[in-house]
Amino acid sequence: MSLADEAEARAWLATRADAAALGRLESLVTALADENARQNLVARASLEHVWQRHIADSAQLLDVSRGTVPEGPWLDLGSGAGFPGLVIAALQPERAVTLVDSRRLRTEWLARAAAALGLVNVEVILSRVEDLPQRHWQVISARAFAPLERLLAIAARFSTQETLWLLPKGAKAQHELDTLPADWTHLFHVEHSLTDPSAGIIVGQLLGYKDIKPAPGLRQRGSSR
Repeated sequence: MSLADEAEARAWLATRADAAALGRLESLVTALADENARQNLVARASLEHVWQRHIADSAQLLDVSRGTVPEGPWLDLGSGAGFPGLVIAALQPERAVTLVDSRRLRTEWLARAAAALGLVNVEVILSRVEDLPQRHWQVISARAFAPLERLLAIAARFSTQETLWLLPKGAKAQHELDTLPADWTHLFHVEHSLTDPSAGIIVGQLLGYKDIKPAPGLRQRGSSR
């Protein structure tokens, strides 16, 4: 299945969201266009395909793990314009979603957008990932934030062996996974993106790291590769 255009993206979303959630997403699209005139949140050309390129592209993370995304708090690293974090929060207002970005203007936008959408489930943090206090999350996402090895090195401490990682990686997803050093033990695989046939999403659990002390919450296990 592939969502080829705006109409298909909106129709797909309509099967997965109630009227209230769709209303929140409509408001997000409007706010994004307004804010993008003040700061470059997304490529201007992508606003012509915003439902496909940004909204559905984010929402698909709730489906790519074969519908088994666990309940519990969600951490979105490098949230930027709010994708995927704000979309997830709008679709699941009962879930606590933490949005992290190191740029003040971006976090100010995220906080304003969350407030405008009435999303009391959203926490916005201005910080580098390396400086975040130790916490564990049930789901971790990062959209085009950092190469996989670098991302794991700075964010593994937020994970347990039950944490689900959802990492949109574009056309290099399989390459990044194939070249991840064998020191990392994991159950990652690549799912195809619904919004871009050439793009992939790395999905799965991080089990540990060989030869050094595992990240907090991670026990040593045999390699899955």
